[in-house]
Amino acid sequence: MNQTATPKSSLGYFRWAFIVTALGLILGAVLGWQTTGTIGGMATVFFICTVLAVLEISLSFDNAIVNANKLKEMTPLWQKRFLTWGIIIAVFGMRIVFPLAIVAIAARIGPWDALMLAAREPEEYARIMNDAHLPIAAFGGTFLMMVGLSYFFDHEKTIHWLRGLEKVMARSATIRGIEIAFVLALMLVFSWLIGGEEASIFVHCAIYGLLTFLAVEVVGELLDASQQAMSAAAKGGLGAFIYLEVLDASFSFDGVIGAFALTQNLFVIAIGLGIGAMYVRSMTIMLVEKGTLAEYRYLEHGAFYAILILAVIMYAQTLVHIPEVITGLGGAALIGLSLWSSIRHNRREREDHAPRQEELHA
Repeated sequence: MNQTATPKSSLGYFRWAFIVTALGLILGAVLGWQTTGTIGGMATVFFICTVLAVLEISLSFDNAIVNANKLKEMTPLWQKRFLTWGIIIAVFGMRIVFPLAIVAIAARIGPWDALMLAAREPEEYARIMNDAHLPIAAFGGTFLMMVGLSYFFDHEKTIHWLRGLEKVMARSATIRGIEIAFVLALMLVFSWLIGGEEASIFVHCAIYGLLTFLAVEVVGELLDASQQAMSAAAKGGLGAFIYLEVLDASFSFDGVIGAFALTQNLFVIAIGLGIGAMYVRSMTIMLVEKGTLAEYRYLEHGAFYAILILAVIMYAQTLVHIPEVITGLGGAALIGLSLWSSIRHNRREREDHAPRQEELHA
């Protein structure tokens, strides 16, 4: 990802995403024909793959911004590894292996039996996945909440979008562990609202999500520190890679679970969400190479607010069903507002800068 390379057009960054889209939709149509034997069935599967891809893109745009924020600090070697190995892990690991692992653990069967269950009894497979929604929401919601809060509870943060709120959070960051205390308090509130045996499951999995975030932070710092000791150029290596993979997994929880509302076919879900994941990868590369995050100063803020909203929604889904379209549109709206605010800020700076330039030339 060389900053001095010949600039590409915006569409150029999505070349592989377009190729994967074409191949994925063709594969989806073939799968629809094989499973139904009708033109209508083929068209239905084709349409579901398209909707799932759009769902994944809408839910993961904030993921691309956060990835780009972390990726720009990584060495070119680890950037390349994340954008190659990382996408393989994202598509095959989270969109295929993860749902199989959940069913295998929940039903206490082997991975092969889980795969056969997905192929032969998709309704039962979907039921098991839906039953596992509460622990997944607790774990993923807690992890994402810590990601979002850690961005705002930072006493070194000087750029603020919602200034009143963010200045308070930045000043409060001098209190050690304040974001952890906030998450623990919210965790107790939701466990009280859930009640019964499910409350215990919620707290148990939420604590695992919190511990995973802390473990990833500690391991990442240790790994990157050891690499930096060997070479100053090794900053932002394996530790950052692990952090981004766990983060991507947490973002994927909501999309994978929500996909079962459209279809119970694991393979259709993998195709649709895999297409969406390729666009997230392309957006990440474009954001880093074009320096978009530096150009639009509030874009990161919008992404991290979207993460916090997603985390709260994942918690709320343990009580009521919230359509995935609301999740996707909410995140997109926040990012759109932050982009609009960034454009307004840039325009004001240019207007203020112009008179000073005229005075200097006078």
